[in-house]
Amino acid sequence: MLEVRDLYVGYYKDLHILQGVSITAQKGKITAVLGANGVGKSTLLKTIYGFLRPSSGNILLDGENIVGLAPYELIERGLSYLPQQPGIFPWMTVEENLEMGAWTFRNDRARIKRKIEEIYERFPLLKERRKSKAEELSGGMQRMVEVGRALMTDPKVMLVDEPTAGLAKLLAQEVFQMLARLRDEEGMTIILVEQKIRQALKIADYVYVLELGRNKFEGPVEEFTDLTKALWA
Repeated sequence: MLEVRDLYVGYYKDLHILQGVSITAQKGKITAVLGANGVGKSTLLKTIYGFLRPSSGNILLDGENIVGLAPYELIERGLSYLPQQPGIFPWMTVEENLEMGAWTFRNDRARIKRKIEEIYERFPLLKERRKSKAEELSGGMQRMVEVGRALMTDPKVMLVDEPTAGLAKLLAQEVFQMLARLRDEEGMTIILVEQKIRQALKIADYVYVLELGRNKFEGPVEEFTDLTKALWA
């Protein structure tokens, strides 16, 4: 579904944060990308989504090289991105925030209405609070709004960068459960960057660990069971 091959990326010329990183996100699975702060996890997602252009390497979506495409073009090809920092508009209502996710087809009112109703079917709590301002919602529900907005464009692949950052434990669990449901019920392909390793492993299918901008480990989540037991014994 989505494959990154030998990616070299940096914010300054000849100073690469990612140094030959390769990952593959399998269709309908959650692929977790783990590692310490500063190893390039968020940089990887920003590069996939077109915010950064790699010095070398390829990014393939359904076999097509998407390097050099702008984010709006990637949205049209089925890619969506949830940044680490909350991206909702706090003074706007839930429904207005969802409508912002329809920017690429903003003149098609019938489609916008249909997609919003689909989001409400997925997340009934949002329908109950559709007229509430986003700033009035809990952190977990604000993340739900962001996910709903991303789903407005019918993405095939969702890039999710530390969705539980700053959330209390119970709210973080709600976010992880929401991502697992998108995979299990919607068949969504998700690349998840997360600092909460133990919780991420509970929902992940395949895991990559980055170290100093390079691939360190990879494998099915089951292979990490003994490692995590040792780390948190």
